[in-house]
Amino acid sequence: MTTLAAAPARSHPAVDEAIGLAREASTLGSTASILGWDQETMMPPGGLEHRARQLAQLARLAHGMSTDPRLGDALARAAEAVQALPETHPDRVNVRELRRDHDKATKLPARLVEELASTASVAQHEWAEARKASDFARFRPWLEKIVRLNREKADCFGWDRAGGERWDALADSFEPGCTARYVEGVFVPLRARLQPMLDAITAAKRRPDGSFNDHAMDIDGQERFARFVSGALGFDFARGRLDRSTHPFCGGSHCNDVRMTSRYSERCLLDGLGSTMHETGHGMYEQGLDPAWIGTPMGEAVSLSIHESQSRLWENQVGRSLPFCRWARSQMPEHFGGAADRFTAEQVYEAANVVEPGFIRVDADEATYNMHVMVRFELERAMISRDLDVKDLPGEWNRLYKDYLGLTVPDDRRGCLQDVHWSGGMIGYFPTYTLGTLYAAQFFETAREAIPGLDEGFAKGEFRQLLGWLNGGIHRHGRRWLSADLCVQVTGKPLSADPFIRHLEAKLGPMYGI
Repeated sequence: MTTLAAAPARSHPAVDEAIGLAREASTLGSTASILGWDQETMMPPGGLEHRARQLAQLARLAHGMSTDPRLGDALARAAEAVQALPETHPDRVNVRELRRDHDKATKLPARLVEELASTASVAQHEWAEARKASDFARFRPWLEKIVRLNREKADCFGWDRAGGERWDALADSFEPGCTARYVEGVFVPLRARLQPMLDAITAAKRRPDGSFNDHAMDIDGQERFARFVSGALGFDFARGRLDRSTHPFCGGSHCNDVRMTSRYSERCLLDGLGSTMHETGHGMYEQGLDPAWIGTPMGEAVSLSIHESQSRLWENQVGRSLPFCRWARSQMPEHFGGAADRFTAEQVYEAANVVEPGFIRVDADEATYNMHVMVRFELERAMISRDLDVKDLPGEWNRLYKDYLGLTVPDDRRGCLQDVHWSGGMIGYFPTYTLGTLYAAQFFETAREAIPGLDEGFAKGEFRQLLGWLNGGIHRHGRRWLSADLCVQVTGKPLSADPFIRHLEAKLGPMYGI
């Protein structure tokens, strides 16, 4: 694995100037992130209208700073200054990635940036209310506006190249270089491999014991337990916090101020625990970024798929493993007294790995999860390309759920209103969940080879070796490499679905007797 050397001091004035200007814009953007976190966790409902104006103004100001001609001039001079440096030198990485960001930002008019931020702020509130009432009609005008604005955004970026489509331009902001054609090339064969496995599981005579998933546990106790587990994994609460929200997420302003949220279900401890471990994976990635590079690409995550690989790895490869379940079960009496006494660690493990098609993506098991992502990719791609009118979204959503998972969706709350992403304007995001799932399996398989006794350590609450391996191999590199290149650096191989399929077969084969 590549190790990270200490960042050398910069010596060229143009590089210093460019980094300084970029950091000013980043600071303003990070302030907006904190306001967004506050809106989802603590802001009273009456503050919504003014918060939308605040976020819109910050977006406009940050965009102005990001497109400042002084920054463009400094970056042009800096590019010449770093040309002789190695491709992976921090200065060259920062200049390269800042120029990429600057070029994209200058293509967007300030009016559009401001309108997107303002619309998303109100739309997220309207989505939450519509979801509670299972009323798509309430959210529909906001989604129509978001789709329209995203089409305009894609057109500003430019997408009309050979074989390209509008969705590509939007996805590139979350996963540089990603295209619908590439995603389709990953999803189609992956579904072909998953479907026979799901069919065999459905027909299997042996069924794991899922009774722990319907066992009431004190909600406040669950929150305390989730916080304890998060800290045990390695999340630093001196540099972050954990709160509740409707939809779990991880945000904040920089590596020393990370804001996570989770949610809890009275009758399923593993629901809230899994959500918290997922967000903890995101949070530890953020905390693992190099503080020396705050506000620069070297202090930012590679992409959303690599970010998702970190959350999926801790949630699934660690959190759904038998060694982890043994450790977690041994800690429960301290947090819940005798509330879980009738369940063994093996029962907790089986409950964590029940495969059952369901309506809700964030509650999905590992074998069916990616089917949920594939549905969303199809739908947002169709909405952006005008092949699907927003008004027809519920019906098409329900049709695809029948096709992919054999389910009849009962209402919009458990259907097209369940995710927060579209209300936040994030179209082009969903495929990163599956790409991240594949990266997670490949990274973990490599970590097992690099760290003897890794799994056995989980049973004793030893997680820091894995976190240190991820810190050194992935987190501290910032945006030094694109996702695909980083995968080769860490694992020695290009991304493949094979480790993920091996992971599922090794676990679910014995559990279901297939």
